[in-house]
Amino acid sequence: MQQLNDILSLIDSYFGGSQWFVCLLLGTGFFFTFYLKFPQIRFFGHALKIVSGKYDKSHHIGDTSHFQALSTALSGTVGTGNIAGVALAIHLGGPSALFWMLLTAFVGMTTKLVEVTLSHKYREQTEDGTISGGPMYYMKNRLNMRWLAAIFAAAAIFSSFGTGSLPQINSISNAMFSAFGIRHYITGIILSVLLGLIVIGGIKRIAKVSEKLVPFMAVLYILASLSILVYNYQNIIPSILLIFGNIFSGTAAAGGFLGATVMLAFNRGVNRGLFSNEAGQGSAPIAHAAARTEEPVSEGMVALLEPFIDTIIICLLTGLVIISSGSWNEKYENQFQQTDLMVLSGNYNEHNPKEKSIVGDYILGKSAPPLFSGYLSVENGNIRTNGITIIHARSFAEDIKIRNGEEFYNGDISVTNGRIDLSSFTDSRLTITGKSLMHSAPLSTEAFKKGFMGDWGQFIIPLSLLLFAFTTSVAWAYYGGRAVTYLWGIRYVKYFQIIYVITYFLASFTDTTIVWTFSGITIALMTLPNLIGILLLHKEVKKSINTYWEKMKNS
Repeated sequence: MQQLNDILSLIDSYFGGSQWFVCLLLGTGFFFTFYLKFPQIRFFGHALKIVSGKYDKSHHIGDTSHFQALSTALSGTVGTGNIAGVALAIHLGGPSALFWMLLTAFVGMTTKLVEVTLSHKYREQTEDGTISGGPMYYMKNRLNMRWLAAIFAAAAIFSSFGTGSLPQINSISNAMFSAFGIRHYITGIILSVLLGLIVIGGIKRIAKVSEKLVPFMAVLYILASLSILVYNYQNIIPSILLIFGNIFSGTAAAGGFLGATVMLAFNRGVNRGLFSNEAGQGSAPIAHAAARTEEPVSEGMVALLEPFIDTIIICLLTGLVIISSGSWNEKYENQFQQTDLMVLSGNYNEHNPKEKSIVGDYILGKSAPPLFSGYLSVENGNIRTNGITIIHARSFAEDIKIRNGEEFYNGDISVTNGRIDLSSFTDSRLTITGKSLMHSAPLSTEAFKKGFMGDWGQFIIPLSLLLFAFTTSVAWAYYGGRAVTYLWGIRYVKYFQIIYVITYFLASFTDTTIVWTFSGITIALMTLPNLIGILLLHKEVKKSINTYWEKMKNS
């Protein structure tokens, strides 16, 4: 597992985790924001009128209404990224990472307008009579770049797993296990069956499910978040200062948090912002292509609302809950994941500022860590080896216990270059527990406990994830299916759906860190060809928007 994660992390460092990628993503958003004269502000009110159904016509070609298309696209974006993704960004980059998420969403509103307009304009009707669209169609029909379209479609298939399947069910199963003690594979089996039943029904069934579930779950989550913020009202202003006060200085070490650099906050904030709202990724255009309208720009206007709802509202609320509760820099009892574990050579004391700073520099990559190699001697679950420091989830681990099933473990455990090697153990019941920082869905769960409902608040996250992440998986099954349709024809979609459901089940008990690393790679591979395409067609987009707006003003 560790070797696989190391390989994926290396690949991710050249793509989704690289500075050039996040700069390209933000740069594209800024370019279109200025080039089109801030359309996310100018057309916001008009977009609300469109989605309300004011301009809907039943005779227009398409499979869904504007609202259904928006709900389907939102069901694909409002998911793990809004809960686990925000928590992971704050865990890695500190509170200021939330600022970069919000900025990504603001310029992403324009990016969504552009990519959906182009994709809707060049959509096609498939052999079964349904509508199929997405960036691959404008790449083929307008740019005459079939090779780029093929790359995008292939990347979309991989991303359907990396965005819509693996991280979603993984977060759900972790949350359900943490809150209710339900085994991961049980959650995986139940939801895999439900997923299969819905996906087989195609876009019309997906749209009907989405238009009912998405508004309900969004309102429920917003109300729950606001209740936590009201309870912690005295921490709201300090939280806002933490978000905006460290944008250009980085977040200093606080509590169990070992600090974050400006570039780490920037990188993780933009990266997680993209995972959350998918602006520029090219996924939402696939859902919007099915909308009943003859005006591609009008559907682009509808899409403009997605990053606002998804990130500026929902992600902001999640981030404020996590920061105001103080959970982001507190340690909690949890089961350690192998990929988050690191064994350092030498005794370092967290309460010694100098030694804490040294370890913090290791974590931030400012200096090479003195990694331990050898054997950990374990007696009655306690590590007896001297001269080492255990790091988990980028924090000093405490109260470590190692168990084999229900019993405390006795024996030696091999460590190579700081990584604990569990591959030699045929018994998978070996677990390591203790206190450390938390990230992803478990961190959000701890934050929601600190409200009016106390420990009852822990059920908000698993239930929200159950709705959010499940509908995301449903939408992405459709996206992947449309990419398969483009490459090989509609008859092969059923095979994709079978593989999609099987991997959905398998990901319910896969290491979380590996899942998120793979996700970052697939997102970048899908986003790059789409950004290239929309930049090449910037003049056409501007002309289409200006023509549409003149027509609306004169009608």
